[in-house]
Amino acid sequence: MTISGQTFINKFEQFCPLWLAEQGDPCGLHIGTLRKPVKKIMMTLDVRPEVVKEAVDNNIDLIIAKHPPIFHSIKRLTTDDKQVKMYADLMKNDIAVYAAHTNMDIMRDGLNDWFCEMLDIQVDDYLSKTHEIFYEKLVVYVPEKDAAEMRQALGDAGAGKLGHYHHSSYSMAGAGRFTPDEWADPTIGQKNQPEKVAESRIEVILPKTIEEKVLQAMFQVHPYEEAAYDLIPLANPPQTFGIGRIGHLKKPLDIESLVKKVKDAFDLDGLRLIQPICDPVKKIQKIAICGGSAGKYYQDALKKGADVYLTGDVYYHTAHDMQASGLTVIDPGHHIEVVCINKFIEKMEQWKKEEGWDVTFLASHVNTDPFQFR
Repeated sequence: MTISGQTFINKFEQFCPLWLAEQGDPCGLHIGTLRKPVKKIMMTLDVRPEVVKEAVDNNIDLIIAKHPPIFHSIKRLTTDDKQVKMYADLMKNDIAVYAAHTNMDIMRDGLNDWFCEMLDIQVDDYLSKTHEIFYEKLVVYVPEKDAAEMRQALGDAGAGKLGHYHHSSYSMAGAGRFTPDEWADPTIGQKNQPEKVAESRIEVILPKTIEEKVLQAMFQVHPYEEAAYDLIPLANPPQTFGIGRIGHLKKPLDIESLVKKVKDAFDLDGLRLIQPICDPVKKIQKIAICGGSAGKYYQDALKKGADVYLTGDVYYHTAHDMQASGLTVIDPGHHIEVVCINKFIEKMEQWKKEEGWDVTFLASHVNTDPFQFR
């Protein structure tokens, strides 16, 4: 089955919701359109000129990137600038680019969980809370013959997600009664004539953050001129999400053994180590981890009693503060996030099999790490 870019992204966002991104993070579609067929989709960490050339050479229709290609505003559209020419090449070759950034870090079974798996860290909690999501229930009434289409549309929009389950709903059969007046344009029945229709009552829960999207999906497929529905706030405790993870090793390690473990796991030639001057940690069991450039969360690692904090791009003066606080920090760099490529390709292949899609997924093979160790 040939699919559109939007069909793919609907599935992608069930797993990696946009509403989980930190405020102001430029996630989502950056370039091109999703309203087109896609036959080839490529996963990458970064969108760089070399990656774009790779995409053009492989006739890619859609790029999914961890890092947004347009992170800062573009002041001039001059193709003498290689970075700007990259955008022009994407547009010229009709390649859409979609980015999932901090939502990939925050989501459950996401990037930070994958890091923990690679390092044999048992996850206990998130490092720093980012979201407190309140839920509501949507109840909508449709003719029985339209119920399956409505349930599918609501699920595709993100409603009915419960833990590891999606497209969850409850339906009840009943009878709908109405009388169209003289100005009505009824789908079923005649003006000024009472009508009785076999209907389904469909219930789904949804985070309030996607209410507008779900209602749009409902209205789009609802057959009636006037849709009958209720939105009911739920008293259930809010669902919380956070960035980074705090966990523990099954057996304590010394710092040298942990450094070796990190280098082996991420195939690193080197990394940076920050240790307290007076009292370096002897044995390590509790570890905080947050991929990317997350030095600002080191205070959270301290509050949660971490022996070591693992993150990238630690700023020089922040490193002094970490050292003074007594925290040991391992900085393996930002590029370890590249593990997201193969992890997502695995997920995409699974979705392809489940949905019967006619689409090819490719992993970018361009090394976008700008740093070398000599």
